[in-house]
Amino acid sequence: MDKVTSAKALIRDALAEGQRPCFTCSFQAEDVVVLHLLLEEKPDIPVLFLDTGYHFPEVYAYRDALKEKLGFQLINLSPSLSREEQERLYGKLYETDPTRCCQIRKVDPLFRALEDYDTWFTGLRREQSPTRANLKPVEEALLKSGHRLKKVSPLYDWTLKEVFAYLAVADLPYLPLYDQGYLSIGCAPCTAKPLDPKDPRSGRWAGKGKLECGIHLHPKEA
Repeated sequence: MDKVTSAKALIRDALAEGQRPCFTCSFQAEDVVVLHLLLEEKPDIPVLFLDTGYHFPEVYAYRDALKEKLGFQLINLSPSLSREEQERLYGKLYETDPTRCCQIRKVDPLFRALEDYDTWFTGLRREQSPTRANLKPVEEALLKSGHRLKKVSPLYDWTLKEVFAYLAVADLPYLPLYDQGYLSIGCAPCTAKPLDPKDPRSGRWAGKGKLECGIHLHPKEA
């Protein structure tokens, strides 16, 4: 079974078993592949975007262009504090305490939203980071509230080369920041080009000893 067929089978099985699915999408290349595959099976699936207020302008423009092209149900999740309010209260947390910044702007809004769903699709891949090397295609996510949901990563064993090959065949555009040398794209203040070409996430939170924002860690680790 080829990887596209396998990914489609994972998606179909998860959709058949769950009642309230959603997909978290950062609009990086792998997420767009999963989005495309999901829309073939469930065109009305909620697509959750963490609108931190710190994204590159290119990300917002690409998100909106892709929504226009594919017509999906976009749900922008915003933190309880605006960017301006947070900086007034705490300064530039992304410089002084990036873990707290991620908690306020990513983890808390997402986990609040996930309470409404029982199946959570992601674009995670093993190749992305040492912290994801043992990623399973289907896992259980346990929120701090006690809510449990199935977490499905259809591209768990895909390489970045395979991701871009799919986009080319499907005639899907990709985020222009890739052409500038970025390989893992998050909030602009915490994203640089990879320090190690073999480690796509080595440009994230550079010098802060941080590899994950916290949304993909189990509560006991977050």
